[in-house]
Amino acid sequence: MSAVSTRSPAVGVGLVVLGATCFTVNAGVSRVALRSGVEPAMLTTIRVTCTFLVLLAVAACFRRSALRPPPGRLLLLVVTHGLVGVAALQWTYFVAIDRLPVGMALLLEYQAPVLVALWARFGQHEQVRPRLWLGLVLAVVGLAAATEVWKGAKFDSVGVLAGLAAAICFAGYFLIGEAGVGSLDPLRVILWSFGVATIALNVITPITGFDAGPLARHVSLRGALDAHTVPLWLVLGWVVVLGTLVPFFAELFALSFVKATTVTVIALLEPIGVSALGWAWFHESLGPVAILGCVAVVAGIVLAQSARRDHLAVEPPTFT
Repeated sequence: MSAVSTRSPAVGVGLVVLGATCFTVNAGVSRVALRSGVEPAMLTTIRVTCTFLVLLAVAACFRRSALRPPPGRLLLLVVTHGLVGVAALQWTYFVAIDRLPVGMALLLEYQAPVLVALWARFGQHEQVRPRLWLGLVLAVVGLAAATEVWKGAKFDSVGVLAGLAAAICFAGYFLIGEAGVGSLDPLRVILWSFGVATIALNVITPITGFDAGPLARHVSLRGALDAHTVPLWLVLGWVVVLGTLVPFFAELFALSFVKATTVTVIALLEPIGVSALGWAWFHESLGPVAILGCVAVVAGIVLAQSARRDHLAVEPPTFT
């Protein structure tokens, strides 16, 4: 009997909900950092670099086998995973949530499972279940409803492009995992992916270029919490610790209690959570039709996610 089946699924579900909640709140906290003068590129470098250092320490103390570089072809895949699935994904994600309503940014990014299923059908000529087409229709129509395009709603074009780019990077994240990375220890994959991303990001936007002087400056929490201020270092600390490390390890440990597909489907509730957060925190109101659109998008994503007949048994946790 597998380890997953002998442990309480409730614990696994609780861990996934914890991770999804942390990622959801992190969207708002990241916006506070961005609106307080931290550029998306620098915030990406800070988040990835600090996370890598902590992962390195964890591996050195508890799992030294993760310190060994992946062999042969897998090393190239991990390098690509780090550049596309970590560095590029994080940067486009931060640009999107800075320039769009946070819920809309997540809805765009989470089109990734639909892109993966379409690639499997037309790029790899895999057999897919008929539900893919229903999922695609729900995702597209739901996205149109969520944006209320018939009202001529206008969104920042750079933000929309960033959201779509994030979806492509996110799809790449899953596809690279299926290409072989998913067969490795998840901690080993994430450690080396973040190592590659850390090097690349620090070449482009070195963390040494960050002005540490304003760290003690108090910044507004914006929106409904505009009257409250906290030190900038606390905001950045949340992004790294509670917005990255805690949810990562929560979802990683959840794989010991529930299947990867369960983790993925529960995590797909994040766009709804972020839309609710945008309404409550930043006054980004959604009408009844837009709310139904959000639900339709998530339903479409779930259908697309399950449309493939063969999929990766264990997927590395996400970082959004």
